[in-house]
Amino acid sequence: QLVPLYRDPRSDLPVTQFDMKFVEKAGLVKFDFLGLKTLSVLKKAVELLSERNIDVDLDGLSWEDEKVFELLQRGDTVGVFQLESEGMRRTLAAVKPTNFGDIIALVSLYRPGPMDNIPLFGDRKNGRAEIAYPHPLLQDILKETYGIFVYQEQVMQAAQIIAGYSLGEADLLRRAMGKKIQAEMDTQRKRFVTGAAENDLNSEQANELFDLIDKFAGYGFNKSHAAAYALLAYQTAWLKAHYPHEFYAASMCFDMHQSDKLSIFVDDMKRLSVDVLQPDVNKSRPNFSVEEQPGALLAVRYALAGLKNVGEKAMQAVVTERAEKGPFSSIEDFANRIDPHGLNKRQLESLASAGGFDALEPNRAAIYDGADMVLSVANSAADARESGQGGLFGEGSAGGEMQAIRLPENSHWSLNEIMVHERDAFGFYFSAHPVSQFQAVTASLGALTHAALCSEGPIGEGVRKPGVMAALVEKVRWRDSRRGKRFALADLSDSSGQFSASCFEEDQCKILGELADQGRCALLNVELDQKSDDESPRVAIRRVQALDGLEKTTRTRMELEVLDIAGLHELTKLVAPLVGGQSELVAIMAGPDDESVRVCLGRSFRLDAETVEMLERVKGLAAVRLGPARAMRVAKPKLRLVS
Repeated sequence: QLVPLYRDPRSDLPVTQFDMKFVEKAGLVKFDFLGLKTLSVLKKAVELLSERNIDVDLDGLSWEDEKVFELLQRGDTVGVFQLESEGMRRTLAAVKPTNFGDIIALVSLYRPGPMDNIPLFGDRKNGRAEIAYPHPLLQDILKETYGIFVYQEQVMQAAQIIAGYSLGEADLLRRAMGKKIQAEMDTQRKRFVTGAAENDLNSEQANELFDLIDKFAGYGFNKSHAAAYALLAYQTAWLKAHYPHEFYAASMCFDMHQSDKLSIFVDDMKRLSVDVLQPDVNKSRPNFSVEEQPGALLAVRYALAGLKNVGEKAMQAVVTERAEKGPFSSIEDFANRIDPHGLNKRQLESLASAGGFDALEPNRAAIYDGADMVLSVANSAADARESGQGGLFGEGSAGGEMQAIRLPENSHWSLNEIMVHERDAFGFYFSAHPVSQFQAVTASLGALTHAALCSEGPIGEGVRKPGVMAALVEKVRWRDSRRGKRFALADLSDSSGQFSASCFEEDQCKILGELADQGRCALLNVELDQKSDDESPRVAIRRVQALDGLEKTTRTRMELEVLDIAGLHELTKLVAPLVGGQSELVAIMAGPDDESVRVCLGRSFRLDAETVEMLERVKGLAAVRLGPARAMRVAKPKLRLVS
């Protein structure tokens, strides 16, 4: 009756042949319906909380929750709707929102154009600048935004108050200012000046106000739209502040196949001391979940389907089998019970690489190399079940006996190989970072993580603070400064997360590029500076050295607390093959009158991450500490230590 229609054969809904502008002229109203992933995240988080018998009504939250605004003021908003970008996090830390209206304003201002007003908005809000209004009549409508035009509604209200516009006329003014059509603007200017005269504004004052309103109207945001977005931002921030485990688990469920997003969440969890557990075929679900730990603690359990190359359907089958018949008791039990038609070698390798079988067989390399054997047994057991050879009463797989699996005996991964395989399975480094291989060297040289170096306190204006870091060089890009000088921008990472740094030294830039191409770790001598206390320090690289070249030349020291004689005997056996380096090994034992005695076992040992890991597992040893070798008074053993 109003517009010509087109019948889309793929849909039951009629489609207009007119576009959105013409349908309005024909008398129809246009609505935009936004499908937001965040709505699903919120729903999932509420469902996860209900599993712990916690009922949450997100629509009934208080708008003055202190924890929420503390979180926002820290810029701690990774995963928070509309507020998670690095720039927005810096903005939150600078502006320090204290009420829901501030969130609406920041959602509106953080866009090209209006974001130029953010510093002034923050200064006026926090008392660093005086709040000024373009005209006394505008104070009531601009009070919530500290005298700054932010919303389209404020433009329309200003036209009503200053020039007597009706709501309909004010909307036409807003549109005209947005389109910048000169003829329409000239008409509106005349109308505005005429109406303003009734409020005792002369022509000059009216034109100044018109120009000011025009300046803001071009990028003014619709407040009702911003408020709806701010509502979701507040609700997600509330969940993160009060129930971080459910917040992370729900968020990650909807970024299941985006390893870069999952990596950001895992880094954020580690930074905030929220435990995240590796996948486990006996405990994980296909999706991310929250798991209760001893002592009423909580942890996020990594999803089986969150791994690369496994598939949600196959993982659901594994979890269903476990739910119906109980946990898997061994790798043989797993192979004899699973459906091999839904599981292939690549999936088994990915599960093994991620530690999914650690509870059944801690040697990941053996499972990985024996994947064909596991599948062979699974196929044989499935054939036996299908042919009815499961025993008279259907027990077991073949005649009631479980088929054994002989895994490769010589398969073993170094710490570096474990990390590489984890990266292949997760899409990022999960339990450890490549830099951790060099912890003996980095501890000796006093290297700190990026987070630790940045958290040592604010840096004074104009001050360049020196520091030492160890990081994996992931990517190097060349840029030109404003003065035309070429420099390198490096993407780096360490155990505290990812960060960027610049380097202006040409010879050091070349070394950075080579290390990035080879995927190697570097020791970085850096300088940090900071424009203001509210922003993160910037990192400038002054010197670059490959970490794997420093192991042989750096003197380090390891201290081990020996708890009993058995521990001492085990220690002497383990350290014998480690001779051939420049590191010092010191045993600390209880002496007479409970005084500790330090015994230097030698100063020519090779100490690396695998050595540390090996010694940490020895019963009778505790407090494995790494540090720089230095002169110290230790007792020289009078007797030769033998096992």
